[in-house]
Parts: sequence; structure tokens; C-alpha cells
Amino acid sequence: MGNREDLLAGAKACLIEKGWARTTVRDITAASGGVSMAAIGYHFGSREALLTAAFTEAMDEWGQEIGRALAGRARPGGGPVEQFEAMWSQMIESFNVLRPLWLASVEALVQAEHSPTLRPLMASSQAEGRRGMAAWFTGVEEAAVDEATVRTVGSAAMALLSGTMMQWLVDPGSAPSGADLVAGLRTIAAGLDG
Repeated sequence: MGNREDLLAGAKACLIEKGWARTTVRDITAASGGVSMAAIGYHFGSREALLTAAFTEAMDEWGQEIGRALAGRARPGGGPVEQFEAMWSQMIESFNVLRPLWLASVEALVQAEHSPTLRPLMASSQAEGRRGMAAWFTGVEEAAVDEATVRTVGSAAMALLSGTMMQWLVDPGSAPSGADLVAGLRTIAAGLDG
């Protein structure tokens, strides 16, 4: 790898290990195998720009993991409820396996408030996530999902994802399981219908 790639890999490792706010330029250069601090300015312009680029790569990997959780939901002979529960069980497992990336995404959300570069990136990522979740829940190809469905189904699914993830990051011992989510949504839906 070249210096640019080494810096990206080092910054990504620091995001996972230390988080956004605690990662220094010195940390990044050490994690990148001793690439000089000046190389950050040369290749990226600033620590902020490098961390944003590294976070973008990490988000791509994270999106692929979520895609695998959604794609791997199938249970032979399972109906919609079983499929839903299986998908959420796999998603919850990703909270454990990819915990550092989920934590980095929460920290990046806070950083986005002060970053004109990161905020649109996070907004774009959320829009993509809403569309992907809407496609999964409706069984329609992503490109064919209409905007009303993205806005309603996709937004509700993303809210469920974000809220569940936050509970798992803070207190995994009392966070909901896939079965808990099914039971809760059934009760909420029954209340809306009643």
C-alpha cells in the first residue's frame, strides 16, 4: 500500500479503537506504520478530512454487513413474522460483532453537527439506509421503491434500527431481542387498529 492507503487504514483502525474525538494525528501515523504527519496534509488536507474518508470506508463495510443481515434472513418454511424475527436477530448480532463501527457511527453523528463535510455524508447514508430497509420490508427492488414508501416504511425501519442499536450499545443485558421486537410491534399495531 502507499502512504494514502496506509493513512486510511490507520485512521479506520483508530476510529474503531479510540473513536473520533480521541484520535490524534500522532495516533493515526502510528497506526499507519509510521507514515509522516505531513502526509496527512498532503493527501487529505486535515485530520478531519482523513477521518471523514476513513469513516466513509468503514460505513461502506458496515452497509455490506447490514446487507448480509438482511439477505441472510431467510428461514426455510418461515412466514413473514419468522423472517422479521430472524432478520432482527441477525442485525442484533452485528451490534456485537461490529460494535466498534456502530459506536463510531454514533460518535460521527455528534461530529457531523460541526462538520460541513460529514453532515451531508451522514444524511446520504441515512437516505440510502431508508431505501434499503424499505426495499427489504416491501419485497421490492431498491430502485423501484417509491419515495412515499421510503419516507414511511424506510423511516420507521431506520428508527427501529437506531433505537435498538442504541439500547444494545448501552445495556446489552436488557436490550430487546428479535422476538421482543416482534411482540412489541404486534402490541403497538393492535393498539393502532383498535
